Amino acid sequence: MMYKKVLLLCLFLAVAFGYGQAKEQPNIIFILADDAGYADFGFQGSTEFKTPNLDKLAKSGIRFTQAYTSAAVCGPSRAGLLTGMYQQRFGYEENNVPGYMSASGIMGDEMGLPLDQTTIAEKLKEQGYKTALFGKWHMGNADKFHPTKRGFDVFYGFRGGSRSYMPYDENNPTDRNENRLEEGFGNFLEHEGYLTDVLASKANSFIQKNKENPFFIYLSFNAVHTPMQATAADLAKFPNLEGKRKTLAAMTLAMDRAIGQLLKEVKANGLMKNTLIVFSNDNGGPSDSNNANNSPLSGTKANHLEGGIRVPFIMMHEGTLPKNRTYDYPISFLDLFPTFLKAANDKVNLPSYLDGVDLMPYVLGQKQDRPHQTLYWKKENRAAIRDGDLKLIRFPDRPAELYNIANDIAEVNDLATKHPEKVRELYKKLFAWELTLERPLWQLKRVYEGKAAERMDAFRKPKINN
Repeated sequence: MMYKKVLLLCLFLAVAFGYGQAKEQPNIIFILADDAGYADFGFQGSTEFKTPNLDKLAKSGIRFTQAYTSAAVCGPSRAGLLTGMYQQRFGYEENNVPGYMSASGIMGDEMGLPLDQTTIAEKLKEQGYKTALFGKWHMGNADKFHPTKRGFDVFYGFRGGSRSYMPYDENNPTDRNENRLEEGFGNFLEHEGYLTDVLASKANSFIQKNKENPFFIYLSFNAVHTPMQATAADLAKFPNLEGKRKTLAAMTLAMDRAIGQLLKEVKANGLMKNTLIVFSNDNGGPSDSNNANNSPLSGTKANHLEGGIRVPFIMMHEGTLPKNRTYDYPISFLDLFPTFLKAANDKVNLPSYLDGVDLMPYVLGQKQDRPHQTLYWKKENRAAIRDGDLKLIRFPDRPAELYNIANDIAEVNDLATKHPEKVRELYKKLFAWELTLERPLWQLKRVYEGKAAERMDAFRKPKINN
């Protein structure tokens, strides 16, 4: 009898103090904005826009000052984060709008995330997670690419790259299924109210139903992508702004409010200490189409200046990560896959093909070096490489440019003529990387490459003449 009492006491203490117990799997919530400006958040320094919930999230966790997407436009950057690989390695080029494609490759609804690629949602399902996507997919319109066939148990959103924030007319044949709201697979139904609010509400319902088990939420807002649509109540909160800038501020406020409702739901269910939360944006802000502010960066969406590829980024895990800190080494969207998978199970072996790294040892101070010595970008014949703090941008129709990002964040002091040896060195390294890539599955019509250059030049900061 005494032996049984001692054994029961030992078992009780083991449970009470976690001895011999597997680490509790954290819930994972990844929140992604669409086409937001680098400077259009309070935690990024904006005094015009109101983002109190994201500002609080930043103070509760870590703000990354040099976070990069793997592409300057949304489809490819999402392909990179979902697979943990440079998307060019499986032919997913840095172009994503079917109507602008060359006839030499895959076109229309056949464009999508190749079926032989594994997503982070599929990997998390293997670890026992319930997975959900709310909002924008943009990884292929055809049924074979559907989120519920790529690892997501639950889907509420739209298959395409953008859509109205207001309900579509279900009787209008021009409103294709790729743009309509869909719940599950093939169940197309339009929402009521403002879409940004609806997406957060659906995410909250998912939390309520799945709070007893580990879950992964990919909350993929279409905010603040065009069309420029905001409610009258939100517009009224920015009397000092006008035009697109006013509408963008109102749309950003609505997104921040929706995120606040999500965070409130996590807290109300007692899940805050067991939930890893990440917020970011899919590419640089398209200043010409929505008046986004990428200051102090040069450039805009669709080019390889910092304003096209550097994005706001917050990571918070209450009780695990430090509060109100910044992390200043470059990181990549490619790091999300291994970071999430290791958070789900720190004993799991990461796939050898990944280009990203688990960020946790770095942000916790267990590793002091850079997560990445070198990062790459490629869009048709345009490409860029960042090696340490030096960044080379290659063009098909003009000389390459070289910048020291550590002391020239605005990329105004071109060092290419002063350091031709560095230009040659980085060219060679970039070429070597390109040799590892697959042939693009689709390509942009050449006429649009010239427009990309015009867009880049229009949003540069004034250059220093050497």
